[in-house]
Amino acid sequence: MTDRLVEPGEREAVLRPPTLVVGVGASKGAPVAEVLGLVEDALREAGLSAASVAELATVDAKAGEEGVVAAARRLGVPLVTYGAEELARIDVPHPSDAPLAAVGTPSVAEAAALMRGGELLVPKRKSAARPAMATCAVVRRPGRGRLAVVGLGPGARDLLTPRARAELRRASVLVGLDQYVDQIRDLLRPGTRVLESGLGAEEERARTAVAQARRGRAVALIGSGDAGVYAMASPALAEASDDIDVVGVPGVTAALAAGAVLGAPLGHDHVSISLSDLHTPWEVIERRVRAAAEADLVVTFYNPRSRGRDWQLPKALGILAEHRAPATPVGVVRNASRADESSRLTTLAAVDPATVDMMTVVTVGNTATREIAGRMVTPRGYRWQEEAQ
Repeated sequence: MTDRLVEPGEREAVLRPPTLVVGVGASKGAPVAEVLGLVEDALREAGLSAASVAELATVDAKAGEEGVVAAARRLGVPLVTYGAEELARIDVPHPSDAPLAAVGTPSVAEAAALMRGGELLVPKRKSAARPAMATCAVVRRPGRGRLAVVGLGPGARDLLTPRARAELRRASVLVGLDQYVDQIRDLLRPGTRVLESGLGAEEERARTAVAQARRGRAVALIGSGDAGVYAMASPALAEASDDIDVVGVPGVTAALAAGAVLGAPLGHDHVSISLSDLHTPWEVIERRVRAAAEADLVVTFYNPRSRGRDWQLPKALGILAEHRAPATPVGVVRNASRADESSRLTTLAAVDPATVDMMTVVTVGNTATREIAGRMVTPRGYRWQEEAQ
């Protein structure tokens, strides 16, 4: 894939990205043959393909200049125009008094080509006619980058969505946590650039992914579960602006995977709360747990307990116990959907926080949640059907 003039090999195809912008200036009545010949000569001598020209650009005053309009038409590209005041603000290497006097800007060709940024490949040049009635300049504009934020699901390959597979295959750059990269490395195209890092580098990965997209690349930023739930979408979108395309690819998050193992604990209103205080002060977390307890919401705890953070889960369970009966069902699922998955259904009074780690999701029922045939079930309505008991 290149905008350069190259000859494909015997078993090769050349794809032409629309990366070139040709800025054109013209005197009144400039013939189309002169304008078009100038553009084609400039491209050929620079070793560039006319098939990669995305647009011709000029000043508003030349929007109806027939030679320029016809040249764009013959090249099969749109003609884009800018106001003289806009063009006058662009720093160019070869300003001139002539266009300043004629249309109000010291540069038309170079300024119009550079209007939206890029690399000046062909500085302003004049046509060979005497007198010269046309000028042009060529800029390579980086392709608009694309960032796909991809949720890989809880870990099982068959819970990776087809859309996620397609985005992984499409990416030319993959950014992610090393252990997640290992899960899907075999799904990448040959030649995909992989930028992986270890735990605790979420913001760095987000910045890296956005920076790669800004260079015009197709980037996949991966996370476990759903990328928008305690994962990479939030830091990535905080870094991204409207200069790149951003696509969110949903995945099966841990609460859903654990809920399916347990039965139907999320059958009515529910909330997910992370107990990690690395990014959120405990006072805020505690206020949210208390609000969920008072609202009688089913609660799923993410990041419930680690070796260095072992008191938050007992504290949160204690808050819920102030509003719910000791027999309230509690589901504990570790490594949901993976080969070493384990689960147990217990109660608010009997749950043992010491058996919980960072690979575990803890779901606490509301006052209507029941254990039925060994499964955790929250009814869809507040009225509990006696015949279901």
